[in-house]
Order: sequence, then structure tokens, then C-alpha cells
Amino acid sequence: MAQTVIHQPRVAWDGARAFVRAAGSQQSDRFAAKVLSRLGSEVYGQFADTRQRLLTALVETGGDRYAGDVEAGKWRVRLEDLLQTRPDLIDAVRELTNEAFEL
Repeated sequence: MAQTVIHQPRVAWDGARAFVRAAGSQQSDRFAAKVLSRLGSEVYGQFADTRQRLLTALVETGGDRYAGDVEAGKWRVRLEDLLQTRPDLIDAVRELTNEAFEL
């Protein structure tokens, strides 16, 4: 039987980039509903906050990439902490990551 090793920091980094991409997309509401159902209300609220900060930065700067990079950094830490405390959610994070990249 083969055993798969999952590198949590990599899952967190990929997830961070995907979540920020989804937050800035036109389908963010649909993705947010999936975040709520799979990861809970706290992560859902953080996703909503990210969306708001990205929209604010878009209005204020005209789309400076810096805001997205900052948000991705925050999400990497959040997801890494989440996966360390709740390793059972790794499949949910990976699924959400894949879905976000398909938006």
C-alpha cells in the first residue's frame, strides 16, 4: 500500500494564491459559499474581509498588485495555522484550491 505525503506549507501557499484569486473574481460569492460550507464561518468571514480589501485597493490604486500579494501572505499563514490545528481539513483546502483556479 502506497502512502502519500502531503506538504502542508505547500498546500497552504497554493491555497493562499487561489483564495485571493477567487476573492478578486466575479464568482467570489459562489466560492465564498463553498468556503462557508467546507471551512466554517470564521474562514468565510476572513474571505469576505479579503474581498473587501481587494475591492478597496482596486478603487484606491487602480489595481496595484501589492494588495493581492499582501492578502496572499495573510492567507498562507491562516491556512497553515488551520491545517496544523485541523489536519482533517486538508482535503477541503485542496478541493477549494482546485476550484478557485478553475474560476
